[in-house]
Amino acid sequence: MPDRPSIYEQEHEDFRRTARAFMEKEVVPHHEQWEKDGQVSREVWLKAGETGLLCFDVDEEYGGAGIKDFRYNMVLIEEVTRAGASGLGFPVHNDVIVPYISHLGTPEQKQRWLPGLVSGELISAIAMTEPGAGSDLQGIRTSAVDKGDHYVLNGSKTFISNGIMSDLVVVVARTNPDAGHQGISLLVVERGMEGFERGRNLDKVGLKAQDTAELFFDNVVVPKENLLGAEGSGFISLMENLPQERVSIAAIAVAACEHVLDLCLAYAKERQAFGKPIGSFQHNRFLLAEMATEVHIARVFVNDCVTKLNAGEVDTSLASMAKWWTTELQTKLVDRGVQLFGGYGYMLEYPIAKAFLDSRIQTIYGGTTEIQKEIIGRMLGV
Repeated sequence: MPDRPSIYEQEHEDFRRTARAFMEKEVVPHHEQWEKDGQVSREVWLKAGETGLLCFDVDEEYGGAGIKDFRYNMVLIEEVTRAGASGLGFPVHNDVIVPYISHLGTPEQKQRWLPGLVSGELISAIAMTEPGAGSDLQGIRTSAVDKGDHYVLNGSKTFISNGIMSDLVVVVARTNPDAGHQGISLLVVERGMEGFERGRNLDKVGLKAQDTAELFFDNVVVPKENLLGAEGSGFISLMENLPQERVSIAAIAVAACEHVLDLCLAYAKERQAFGKPIGSFQHNRFLLAEMATEVHIARVFVNDCVTKLNAGEVDTSLASMAKWWTTELQTKLVDRGVQLFGGYGYMLEYPIAKAFLDSRIQTIYGGTTEIQKEIIGRMLGV
């Protein structure tokens, strides 16, 4: 099989060794228990911070490494995926939430929150989705009423990753009910604020060790010092940050596709039927050839997106293309993998079965496939 296309340099591969050793020592032995618990331990977050796996792009003055190179994020995603560690909320913390605080935070907010986010003492979440508003962010009803030196926050959110464990939640709320998308702001709600309650740790099809929760806000007093960015600029901030989130999801997808292909190739060479390896049957050989080709295309595409992201050139349309195409490929390939494994593919002790369950959310969160196509279509002028 040809080498996978790479945009990595030696320092990225050195970081990979660190990340892989961390997964093998601190994650893999515990993940099965975390799946039963419905969440990982806080200890693994602290150890990840100690090892330098969290928020590498945060400036050194706030405890980070100050490395603004998304290839490191991609390496971590690949090692998390390779280990089957779907409970770790590191990618959403690193790639999605902390950048809001880095980009929009005041010096005081950064000093208050970033060191803890880098060390793993503070776990982050972002609360966009509501019971009645998913991909349509303009339909949110959670409200924050200006009371002078604070806001009073009311509403509920659902499907929030890191929802149970989070110490800081970036909440998307409506500060002006009459201003359309210009009435949306971002407020940081902190653990322990009166009226901030967590509902159930939701029972999902996959990602069993990742805590995903309902959040409730009942007259929560949020000081003005916790407004992130300017009032009314929340929707624009979300639109500016979503391309990176979508490239991150695409990176998870391509890493998962490569992992599935590796599992299938190993099985096709080992498993015997009718006296020979099942990979030697033409149907299976062609299936693997197709998978290898599609995985190669996906890797080249995502590498290009990350190169553009690093250069500040990734656009909304390209990120949407990457997000929908790679995640749809992921669900297709993992389904084919289960079929290739036969009855064993349906057994949860086999990684292919777990990959099947964990993959299904990929075409939904971060904006559904249909939303991505709508975005692309509009940008094509149709």
